[in-house]
Amino acid sequence: MGIIPSIQNLRESDIQPIADAFARLGWRKPASLYQGYLAEQEDGERVVLVASVEHIFAGYVTICWESPYPFFWQAGIPEIVDFNVLPKFRRQGIGSCLLDEAESLIATRAAVAGIGVGMTADYGAAQILYVKRGYIPDGRGLIRDGQAIPHGTPILMDDHLVLYFTKKLVPTPEINLDHGHAKEVTPSLGSGQATSTTRRGQQA
Repeated sequence: MGIIPSIQNLRESDIQPIADAFARLGWRKPASLYQGYLAEQEDGERVVLVASVEHIFAGYVTICWESPYPFFWQAGIPEIVDFNVLPKFRRQGIGSCLLDEAESLIATRAAVAGIGVGMTADYGAAQILYVKRGYIPDGRGLIRDGQAIPHGTPILMDDHLVLYFTKKLVPTPEINLDHGHAKEVTPSLGSGQATSTTRRGQQA
């Protein structure tokens, strides 16, 4: 049975606990990274969804409304970026809950979500999760720094080598409070704000 996390938009008070949690793991994710994310969220460029379990930070994911990946940017596909769940909270459904919330937000503004994943074994769990959720490769092969790798090119296998995926989304309904029924949101009307969720995720 999965854990039911609370999911909210990133707040100033979240920044240091998040940075401290990753520092304890030896991961380089300084507070300045999340201060930048918060500024972008306030400017409407990014949404950062933070999951907590009993008020303890568990993981987060961000949405870039204008992807730095050229194909997504040209096609108007928002990109799910920097998806992390702390090791002790993995395989408990928290990652799936974060992706559920991210996809629901994207569906208020676009018909397709995009995501990229590294090619080393370190990303194996994420590769499997994305395929299970219905993401398919975008057909442009391996990408480094936004550029497709031509056939026969020697490459360095590191975190910058990425395969991009897309997923078609079902439009997210919005409650019409005046009439008490749901209506579909047109792609340009999304607010980019998350609320607490009690949805149970699949095992991630």
